[in-house]
Amino acid sequence: MILVIETATAACSVALIDGGDLVDDRHEIVGRGHAERLLPLIEDLLQGRRPDSILVDVGPGSFTGVRVGLAAAQGLRIGWDVPLHGFSSTSLLAVQAGAREAAVAIAGGHGQLFVQSFGNDPLEPLDPLRSLPPEEAARVIGAELVLGSGAAALVAARGRGEAVDILPRAADARLLPEALRNLPPRPIYGRAPDARPLPTGIMP
Repeated sequence: MILVIETATAACSVALIDGGDLVDDRHEIVGRGHAERLLPLIEDLLQGRRPDSILVDVGPGSFTGVRVGLAAAQGLRIGWDVPLHGFSSTSLLAVQAGAREAAVAIAGGHGQLFVQSFGNDPLEPLDPLRSLPPEEAARVIGAELVLGSGAAALVAARGRGEAVDILPRAADARLLPEALRNLPPRPIYGRAPDARPLPTGIMP
């Protein structure tokens, strides 16, 4: 069995999957409360069961949420001595498009959107992940179906399309192809950090 952890967005979502089957899951909308809710959710989900490996959402999304999920996953990996791999929040949303080509738009910081397009036969990214203002994203994203917390903003900026405001669910990781759930367990922040180093010779 694989423990799946998803904390990159406002959802705190965990699941146990076995191949393509869902064993059990927990899914809560917590906003910024991932650090307080994640481990209790995992304990309630496992009920004494021990996974053979761990999958964790590596982003993009909330900087804090991504770090909370990765820290928990790394701690459990060490404690259980099991493999740990990552997946992206954009691919986890894209699986909900079924057989349709779709774009994913996740609300990011400073009014920007994390955007990426996916084909779904098989599921695969069609372009690189980008962090853009809605107006710029509207010029580069062509799919009519847009999924995610930033979908409405993208569709409004473009003036056409179908927006589906959804959050990722850990349970959907069972639908990801192997290549998309085998990422290194390192954060994908999607944009440069806000902090900038001071110029050489200038003291704070």
